[in-house]
Amino acid sequence: MTLVRRLLIPVSLCFSAQLFALDDSNTLLLPSDERCLLSLSSTESAAQALSQCSDWAAQGDRQAQFELGQYWLKQPLERQDLPQALHWLELASLQGHAEAQRLLGLMYWQGQGVDGNNVQAYVILKMAAVNGSDQAMDDADHLAEQMQRSELAIATQVLGDIFRRYLDELQSLPANAPLGAQPTPLP
Repeated sequence: MTLVRRLLIPVSLCFSAQLFALDDSNTLLLPSDERCLLSLSSTESAAQALSQCSDWAAQGDRQAQFELGQYWLKQPLERQDLPQALHWLELASLQGHAEAQRLLGLMYWQGQGVDGNNVQAYVILKMAAVNGSDQAMDDADHLAEQMQRSELAIATQVLGDIFRRYLDELQSLPANAPLGAQPTPLP
């Protein structure tokens, strides 16, 4: 087998895996971090992918909610829909989706589709960091450098209140509570 053929086979397999992933019936080939395939959709299937993703998001699928929010946020300016982005990112954020929280925090920091609010942005970014977003921790640190001391003091107090309520909820659970009875992720 020639070198060219050995190189072409893996490349063609990658492309065919993406094509199979577009077929809803073959869920084993879906990328683990993307549910809706909005970024892989061709022009013809974009409307179908958007419709399917909207259905999943409306049913409470936090990954689909995140992807819809991200989709509407990342569109070119003439197609961008910031109210839609805000709506879907808020829903995913309330379910503890760290990257949705991060994008939502950035929206508040930059005043993108909402009134800019450093305190709210900082709190949301810190929640995203707690829920697993390393980038959100860096973003929160950069924001803190720009915040006034009074803003940072308010944000720190709000975070303290959130964590106290969370710990109170944890302590109120019975010692032998099943895993499903654990408190919800931090908002």
